[in-house]
Amino acid sequence: MISIQTLRCAVLSTALIALTATAALAQKKYDTGASDAEIRIGNILPYSGPASAYGVIGRIEAAYFKMLNEQGGINGRKINFISYDDGYSPAKAVEQARKLVESDEVLFIAGALGTPSNSAIQKYMNARKVPQLFAASGATKFGDYKTFPWTMGWQPAYQSEGRIYAAHLLREKPDAKIAVLYQNDDFGKDLLKGLKDGLGDNAAMIVAEDSYEVAEPSIDSHIVKLKSSGADALVSITTPKFAAQALKKAAELDWKPTYFQSNVASSVGGVLKPAGFAIAQGVLSANYAKDGADAQWDDDAGMKNFYGFLAKYAPDANRADGAVVYGYGHAQTVAQVLKQAGDNLTRDNIMKQAANLKDFAPDTLLPGITINTSASDFHPIEQLQMMRFEGETWQLFGPIVTAEIGG
Repeated sequence: MISIQTLRCAVLSTALIALTATAALAQKKYDTGASDAEIRIGNILPYSGPASAYGVIGRIEAAYFKMLNEQGGINGRKINFISYDDGYSPAKAVEQARKLVESDEVLFIAGALGTPSNSAIQKYMNARKVPQLFAASGATKFGDYKTFPWTMGWQPAYQSEGRIYAAHLLREKPDAKIAVLYQNDDFGKDLLKGLKDGLGDNAAMIVAEDSYEVAEPSIDSHIVKLKSSGADALVSITTPKFAAQALKKAAELDWKPTYFQSNVASSVGGVLKPAGFAIAQGVLSANYAKDGADAQWDDDAGMKNFYGFLAKYAPDANRADGAVVYGYGHAQTVAQVLKQAGDNLTRDNIMKQAANLKDFAPDTLLPGITINTSASDFHPIEQLQMMRFEGETWQLFGPIVTAEIGG
């Protein structure tokens, strides 16, 4: 027979094993850059140079994390957001990435901006197995989960945007003679590829192509050249500084083509207002986010949160600047990943949670557009809607279009 003492020992032993197992399950897991007190996030943006208009994104993200910190942080941890300037230089981006990873010891880098800069740091980040999370670029390759499992984009792929413009032209202006101005880097070439793929057998509609370098002070000569081609449609695949220049020069030449402006430079406050509202009338683009200055969103619950945030944490920010809207939505998505990660703040789990977003809707996305990712889908936002500039605002039209770009 088994004695009572033996039974008691057995029960105590079982209880001890259960408690140990529970403690093990609840154990916090940290990689470099995370602790009970803080989470260090790295960021690289062009606060100077030809793309400095995007620098406001970093200021908005810093303000957003400040707000979260004042509210107690994320899962009790404060966010230490470390952002450096690369001047839109790929070489400088590599230098800053190494500094963030090796000196600042961040848990991951989020929102490095620009296709050239993200391309430059991609191999390094993947070799170090440090998440290159939500790259601020629509380059299709940042969704290549097989080759680069530590890199993920955020905004819609440039190729899908190009396909949407092609579909619009084929439907509304099938006899168009198209001129294309594009930035001579992966951004410009990627969107151009989508345009040509979308035109398919009708790619001969493109009668002129001209590229520019970001180091050029002016692109006026390129617009003169494209006008001389006889084109009656222009696809401007440009970043803000050059987008405004192109609009001004086309107006100066009295050239009035059906005008498409790439999403990354469709900001009312950052591009169209500086160029001049009068010359921007009728310009076409596509978007996935709400216009921060459009009165139609005044009663929208998400935008009320956004406006309240600006009033308290970024009162000098221009709500009409698309980069301001972008920074808020992007930071909100990073915060969601960290919330889902809980106490398992390893780099591996950060990527797993980034690839496990289900119908997440940041306050600033258009109604009906949500973020969805999976282990085989590293393109978080895959929907766009066409829009036309009228008066001082963009007017959305047509259905929300889902991209068909694979990872």
